[in-house]
Amino acid sequence: MSEGDSVGESVHGKPSVVYRFFTRLGQIYQSWLDKSTPYTAVRWVVTLGLSFIYMIRVYLLQGWYIVTYALGIYHLNLFIAFLSPKVDPSLMEDSDDGPSLPTKQNEEFRPFIRRLPEFKFWHAATKGILVAMVCTFFDAFNVPVFWPILVMYFIMLFCITMKRQIKHMIKYRYIPFTHGKRRYRGKDDAGKAFAS
Repeated sequence: MSEGDSVGESVHGKPSVVYRFFTRLGQIYQSWLDKSTPYTAVRWVVTLGLSFIYMIRVYLLQGWYIVTYALGIYHLNLFIAFLSPKVDPSLMEDSDDGPSLPTKQNEEFRPFIRRLPEFKFWHAATKGILVAMVCTFFDAFNVPVFWPILVMYFIMLFCITMKRQIKHMIKYRYIPFTHGKRRYRGKDDAGKAFAS
């Protein structure tokens, strides 16, 4: 490999200005993401605000319905991944009727772990809204469609998908939300449980 053949390197072996710029930009972006991690409610309020601005923009422009439909399908897909367990119980199921409790010493109870964690769900949903917003600035994405059909199709798709997900949750007895589950405080509580 000759000098300067590596990605992002200039002729003299030092990183190029463009490479350093985008590396630094990526570091700043990651830093802001890291700082926003503990502020769940604020992050979702900002995302809902962006979503509201996007909806107002689409309403005022009276177009880009296919982009909005694609955004809705993308958000539905993210939501289903958020509600689904990381390891699908139907794939782990033996020939018996359902999942069983641990029977061996080396088996252990596994808590509900999401296929798509909340932070990644928020991040992907926000990026999706921003991409859709950018698409509304280009007339090429303004495909003329009869929007009531898209709305009806989305509602039908949402209902069918959620019905299937709820049946899956009931069949394999998992709840993707922590509201109402028992929590233990620690030493000062002496092991008393309380419902949240």
